[in-house]
Amino acid sequence: MAATDTAAQPVAGTIRYWAAAKAAAGTAEEPYRAVTLADALAAARRRHAATPDFARVLGRCSFLVDGHPVGTRDHTQVPLPDGATVEVLPPFAGGSA
Repeated sequence: MAATDTAAQPVAGTIRYWAAAKAAAGTAEEPYRAVTLADALAAARRRHAATPDFARVLGRCSFLVDGHPVGTRDHTQVPLPDGATVEVLPPFAGGSA
């Protein structure tokens, strides 16, 4: 986005849910229209408000945008490019102690 842009326009993309997030959402993926990751996740929370487990699971997830880890970045500061895929990854059991 250029420094002169004052208001970004929402773009379309796909949210893909994995494991417990997929179970809580009741779907493997769904479309979004958003400017930032925070916007896309807020819309998903509204869509799944009737499923209380969804927000709880989402709160524990990590996220990839087009394969790039979001990490600890503020979700309001993660812009979504047009056509992006947001991967929603709940914590996985296993690993080494």
